[in-house]
Amino acid sequence: MPSQTEQNWKAAIINVLRSKGEAMHYTDITQAIISDGLRTKLGATPASTVSSVITTSIASQGDASPFEKVGRGMYRLKPSARTEGDGPEGSDDRDSVVRAYGMFWLRDNVSWNTRSPCLWGAQGPGATRVDFGKQLGVYILYDGRVAIYVGRTTDRPLGVRLWEHTQDRLRSRWDRFSWFGLLDVTAEGRLEPKTTSIDQEQWIVTLEALLIEALEPPQNRRRGDGFVAIEYVQVADAARARDRVMQQLSTMFEAERGHSEP
Repeated sequence: MPSQTEQNWKAAIINVLRSKGEAMHYTDITQAIISDGLRTKLGATPASTVSSVITTSIASQGDASPFEKVGRGMYRLKPSARTEGDGPEGSDDRDSVVRAYGMFWLRDNVSWNTRSPCLWGAQGPGATRVDFGKQLGVYILYDGRVAIYVGRTTDRPLGVRLWEHTQDRLRSRWDRFSWFGLLDVTAEGRLEPKTTSIDQEQWIVTLEALLIEALEPPQNRRRGDGFVAIEYVQVADAARARDRVMQQLSTMFEAERGHSEP
């Protein structure tokens, strides 16, 4: 049953890890916090907040931190008798090229009435929604689940580039899109550049993982293990949802009128 008391992030993380009794990925910790009702004020980046709270504790408290890292993005509570070892410093995703991504978003959930449309997404239920229309990076257009076009957004942001594809030669050929963004998301839901130090090997690992995530080739037996960005789920544009309801009502009205005419 959801808790009636709003816990701070650190207390909520400790409660989840204690109740599970095993190591967990920080995204799974986040989902448990939400489902258990330990936090209702989540902000736009709850998973990033959980990762930051844990890694900051490890870096600043050392042996006194209640957390220890056991794998990439995996953490557990220290045994009560443990007094040595001080976990790694820093956040797991600080050197990731891709900061956020969205998979197989529906074209029909976006209102294309402007050249710079809003592309709404959220990390999960209860999280603040974020407009990714200004995101920069790579995108893929699909016909169903078949990739038909790969493009980039540099001088023109994601929303503009996708809008252009509603007007150009591809306008009738795609109904879904995926995107992989380089701009970070703040807790307030704003997009901003992230300073990183990526070496060539990390670029290659990330690009390989990105293609595995996006294209899901059948010969790859696992997901891209160099992929540490946070996935966002699409939030339908309210105006577009209203338009669809009005279209349905109009169609029903026309059908009824047709039946009533002699």
